[in-house]
Amino acid sequence: MDLGLAGKWALVCGASKGLGLGCAQALVAEGVHVVINARQPEALQSSAIDLRAIGAQWESASGQKGIKPQVLTVAADITTPAGRDAVFSVPGGPGRDFDIVVTNAGGPPPGDFRDWDREAWIKAVDANMLTPIELIRATVDGMAERGFGRIVNITSSAVKAPIDILGLSNGARSGLTGFVAGVARSSIAARGVTINNLLPGKFDTDRLATTLGGAAARSGRTLEEVRLAHQASIPAGRFGSAQEFGALCAFLCSVQAGYVTGQNLLADGGAYPGAY
Repeated sequence: MDLGLAGKWALVCGASKGLGLGCAQALVAEGVHVVINARQPEALQSSAIDLRAIGAQWESASGQKGIKPQVLTVAADITTPAGRDAVFSVPGGPGRDFDIVVTNAGGPPPGDFRDWDREAWIKAVDANMLTPIELIRATVDGMAERGFGRIVNITSSAVKAPIDILGLSNGARSGLTGFVAGVARSSIAARGVTINNLLPGKFDTDRLATTLGGAAARSGRTLEEVRLAHQASIPAGRFGSAQEFGALCAFLCSVQAGYVTGQNLLADGGAYPGAY
């Protein structure tokens, strides 16, 4: 299926590894120009090399010589005004005229809510609610004027099924979910702009490896034992891959998904037990 995205510009945040990189890979494979953002320049440059190789394959397969997808990098903290300004002013980029925006920020740390002070809450809300809103605010009107726009927010399955030790994430991401539910159904919906949320469950990423390592250390079990126990709790019997997640993101960005907006797409291998 041709997703109809060749030649469009995408901003993908947190794209040096994990789910963000999976999204960037899927978009470049469709001929999309990308600006990838993350905090660590070395990891970002390494990912850019991988993405440019994917872009060269797309150019060869498509037969459209001379329009190989561009891959631009911005090593900056997207949760700060300076970081967002850097993304919007990168040389060779589209400015604020992105066709696609994929928001993504690492989740706040787990813990007991009794230990979190106001500063911890503000930091979580700033990264996981206010930053995506700022990126939407900066780009959505231009998308509407051009008649096409796709915004995908990477949130968490904890929005659907809250996890007690992830209170900071539960609260901040649920706030973003409520905001998106309203703005996605505003006047932009009739002007070719969609906003959706992707809710990942357990995917085989560095973050999951860190979480499992911590669980193993606390329980006295081996890492492999902990991995197998977590996989057994998922009906699919395994963790998801970043490539699977990226494919879902690319579909939501496609022309075929123009009738899907304001939705929360749960990707968790069937772990959520509810009917709705």
